[in-house]
Amino acid sequence: MEEIQSIKQRFEIIGNNADLNRAIDIARQVAPTDLSVLISGESGVGKEVFPRIIHQFSSRKHATYIAVNCGAIPEGTIDSELFGHEKGSFTGALTERKGYFEVTDGGTIFLDEVAELPLPTQARLLRVLESGEFIRVGSSKVQKTNVRIIAATNVDIPTAVKNGKFREDLYYRLNTIPIFIPPLRERQEDIPLLFRKFAADFAEKYRMPAVRLSEDAVSTLQNFRFPGNIRQLKNITEQISIIEHERLIDSTTLEKYLPVEKSILPVLTNHQQSGEHSFASEREILYKILFDMKADVNDLKHLVYSMIDSHIDNLKDIPDKTPINSIVLRNQYNNSPKEDIKIDDDEDFIEPENVEESFSIEKKEKELIVKALEKNHGKRKAAADDLGISERTLYRKLKEYDIKQ
Repeated sequence: MEEIQSIKQRFEIIGNNADLNRAIDIARQVAPTDLSVLISGESGVGKEVFPRIIHQFSSRKHATYIAVNCGAIPEGTIDSELFGHEKGSFTGALTERKGYFEVTDGGTIFLDEVAELPLPTQARLLRVLESGEFIRVGSSKVQKTNVRIIAATNVDIPTAVKNGKFREDLYYRLNTIPIFIPPLRERQEDIPLLFRKFAADFAEKYRMPAVRLSEDAVSTLQNFRFPGNIRQLKNITEQISIIEHERLIDSTTLEKYLPVEKSILPVLTNHQQSGEHSFASEREILYKILFDMKADVNDLKHLVYSMIDSHIDNLKDIPDKTPINSIVLRNQYNNSPKEDIKIDDDEDFIEPENVEESFSIEKKEKELIVKALEKNHGKRKAAADDLGISERTLYRKLKEYDIKQ
């Protein structure tokens, strides 16, 4: 534990969270080895500190250490940056150039945002990890390098592997020793300590008294989710330090600097936004059609009741024959009963059948498909266009509902 506290002081790590201490301890233990390390965690949690810890406690501490942000280098030049290039190998290559793996020979290279590497570059990186060999762009000569690789990412790499965005073999090579850095929302006890540290730093930088938090402000800060993690907390502290005249910050003042957190609602995934409609979106379309149909039925009822209302006076003159059974019509539209209207039971009268309206989604969907096919004389593409779905989805629905066309 004393070693962990010493590392915290040396690298200015603030906090006593158990998961944070665990990450520091793993970094300390793996440092003397040459094993590859994959550091994962959300953006802004401070992943860039851990490669420096590993390098400083390794036998390579006196050799070169380079941090490379893979997401900041254009795809067209990433191979040249990492592995170097020969003169004339591409437009603009006026001289030969050594890449980071060549310059860092004997040292440590930190590949931040490693999941952003294009697949061809991932293949080159895998070769370095497996054999320590690489080839400059535009060359056929194989070169050797003795570099320790530490990588970091805020992407869920197993998901990226599943989606074909990241090589599975490279993932296992990099993930020899995994280190996870917890997000700030899971380190609530550390938030006031970090705020105090940042406030002291900005007070010294801008030559002003440090801001402090009241008890209710501390509670408010700890309950905020901090999607931007430590980086966001630091920015908020700096804003308050510069703008506020009062040095004791209460909850009301603090809330002005905390962005409103959006509700977590279901959204369309990229797959749903592009390509054919999903089954859920088809259901939404059908619901809309059903509600429109219901509105039309209500309008029809409105019209019928209005016609009955307008002919009430004409029906008053019908002679009363005192039938055994009579049917009484009432004005149901405005819920105010009017004069009863008697219809002679001597006349043939067929009582209308009370048909219950069906709201089955599957039944309505099948009916719409059948009507669309009939309208378009069995042409599936035209029917699919009318229904607002793809031809492939229509084919699947025909099989599902056993519609023969």
